[in-house]
Amino acid sequence: MTDETKAAGPVTPDVLTVPRKRPEGPDGKVNIVGLTREALRAEFARIGTPEKQLKMRVNQVWQWVYQWGKRDFSVMTNLSKGFRAELDAHFVIEVPEVVTKQVSDDGTRKYLVKIAGGHEVEVVYIPETNRGTLCISSQVGCTLTCTFCHTGTQKLVRNLTAGEIIGQVMVARDDLDEWPEPGASTADAPARLLSNIVLMGMGEPLYNFDNVRDAMKIAMDGEGISLSRRRITLSTSGVVPAIAKTAEEIGCLLAVSFHATTDEVRDVLVPINKRWNIEALLTSLREYPKLSNSERITFEYVMLKGVNDSVEDARRLVKLIKGIPAKINLIPFNEWPGSAYERSDWDQIEQFADIVHKAGYSSPIRRPRGEDIMAACGQLKSATERERKSRRQIEAEAGLNG
Repeated sequence: MTDETKAAGPVTPDVLTVPRKRPEGPDGKVNIVGLTREALRAEFARIGTPEKQLKMRVNQVWQWVYQWGKRDFSVMTNLSKGFRAELDAHFVIEVPEVVTKQVSDDGTRKYLVKIAGGHEVEVVYIPETNRGTLCISSQVGCTLTCTFCHTGTQKLVRNLTAGEIIGQVMVARDDLDEWPEPGASTADAPARLLSNIVLMGMGEPLYNFDNVRDAMKIAMDGEGISLSRRRITLSTSGVVPAIAKTAEEIGCLLAVSFHATTDEVRDVLVPINKRWNIEALLTSLREYPKLSNSERITFEYVMLKGVNDSVEDARRLVKLIKGIPAKINLIPFNEWPGSAYERSDWDQIEQFADIVHKAGYSSPIRRPRGEDIMAACGQLKSATERERKSRRQIEAEAGLNG
């Protein structure tokens, strides 16, 4: 670790989510995507839908949008022509626009998508033998300034709306051609191509809690996208006050960007540790499985050569997490231009994994995916930003050129 990276970084500030106006699209129309059932009901009441029809109308439109992926009110044939016309006059069904799509040699797909205001975020789909995982973003940029993560060098612009978050899932299902035909039985449907969601893209999900919660409730809704809460993993760097709230209001699986076994090192790697240190974080995590009834908490641990990969670190890690149902994902560092870190040697990673495994914890070494298209962990939007910036600018943002 260089002298520059040892310097104390800024304490992560509080982030206030400013309530946004109704999600309006072209001509002042309200975008249905991202509205909760309650919000959709209120919107239908606003345009004069009779009270006794509201529940039925919400269910019908919800199914068309989230189960069958339709974006045109005219195809919603179980609605009267009059109601379809009313919907068309007041609402739109819009998802983020795909700007570019790249496909890695290993099948990983990376989408650069544009949202309101012309901002862009990246979404990554990772196909595996028995599942397909979509890594989605919750913010434009990031406020956490984790020193090993290039995404963290991109300043926070704003939180994504619930519609922009669930819209990433809908965009991927579009590209995978995975919307079933209306009325078709799901009994004999093939295994899902998009079977899992991880909130591990750009941003800290727990600094955008309300929008993340609403989007994930839509994803889990049994009459829509219908993903089990055990198929959704939210990754946090350690926003301690929101962890119990996540268990209570979302109930998905939890992953923690841990990355160090001492406060001294974690203060540098994950500066939010200066606000909620390792002891405070672990105390909150010991309660999480009980609250959410989840099986295990995933500890994400990026392997940085000479920084956090020693035998002593492995042994400290095992002691720290004692009593927490957990698995440890060891992540070989994905290098990016201007980074002050190097990937740990493979022998060192395996030795670390062996110590954790012998202590009784699953310790898979994550195989880097999509590196050839800069879609790997910590690289999101790196290539896109690099096209717009000089190397000197990138290094300045990483704090490497004084």
